[in-house]
Amino acid sequence: MARKLEIGVLFSRSGPYRLMGEASHRGVMQGIADVNADNDLDLTFEPVERDPAGDVDAYAPLGEDILATSRARHIIGCTTSWSRKEVIPTLERLNGALWYPVPYEGFEASDRIVYTHACPNQHLLPLLEHALGAHGRRGYLTGSNYIWGWEMNRLARQVTVAAGGEILGERYLPLGSTDVARIVAEIAALRPDFVLNQLIGPSQYEFIAEMAKLRQRDPHFASPRCPVLSCNLTECELPVMGDAADGIIAAGPWFRGMPARSAGRDRGHGFGSSFEVAAHDSVMMLARLLNNRPGAEDLPLSQLLSLPVAGQLGISARTHHTRLPVAIARVQDGAFSVIRALEPIDGDPYLTGARDMPRAALRVVT
Repeated sequence: MARKLEIGVLFSRSGPYRLMGEASHRGVMQGIADVNADNDLDLTFEPVERDPAGDVDAYAPLGEDILATSRARHIIGCTTSWSRKEVIPTLERLNGALWYPVPYEGFEASDRIVYTHACPNQHLLPLLEHALGAHGRRGYLTGSNYIWGWEMNRLARQVTVAAGGEILGERYLPLGSTDVARIVAEIAALRPDFVLNQLIGPSQYEFIAEMAKLRQRDPHFASPRCPVLSCNLTECELPVMGDAADGIIAAGPWFRGMPARSAGRDRGHGFGSSFEVAAHDSVMMLARLLNNRPGAEDLPLSQLLSLPVAGQLGISARTHHTRLPVAIARVQDGAFSVIRALEPIDGDPYLTGARDMPRAALRVVT
């Protein structure tokens, strides 16, 4: 008889970034279905679901509810870095672990988290290398006003300046705000070579729509000039943006049409985005780690990841990050077209292996 194990699922399927949450949720549920149908595994998974609805203050209580009221010790979830950091104290207090299947800004390696999507050396650095070489060295930075935007743009500024470039402007919006007019007007006046976009949800959708209008009225911004760059835009959000998204250049571990690594096997699911792939991989990797190891679900995460199978799955026992392919893709006719693909790269959250990285410098922000 297969062991029945509960696992937590903590994604916002409503609220400002619901499309990303829904994509991740689909990946998790497909992963659970695959585990439960796999006769080579001695376990099945039963989801314990909670929906924070995009309310950052709800993540910690709902994570606690999962860990306190069920047998689940592992939670797959969270979309924003803000929400991820909110649940860490709960994980520490109640002996839980989080599998985080969303791109993030790096500079973190928690004993309570496995990071199964890309960090900066797997998205931002390759994307900037491409942009600085192909489009120019004068950039503009924008983002949602929380840690993802702050840290990604801080690193982008360092890399761009170290490469002999300059950042012409940097603006942020509160999560959910669609007041993008000032940002677009400033971009129109400064005329950068590229715009690095770290906005999420409705903020991003409105910004992309207004940038499309700017391209129509000003030849300087006509494609392929001054592209908008993204490290977290995937296919799950393209339908909302329509034709306005054409020309966006994004980096990530997977785009539609690439082979999907489902814990070492391409299961041919026709995934919709890298959010689904990473969430699905999280379930499959957890199942492989727990397979034929009764009680392993209660082990400390550091001990679980020291098993040889973790290395075979591409999970670092030292950083808890995963080895991932890197691709650069451009939106054309409503879909991503890969323009450059790199071999898989180990996640390096503190950029210890990055060459020629500048030292961090303090600056005054007004």
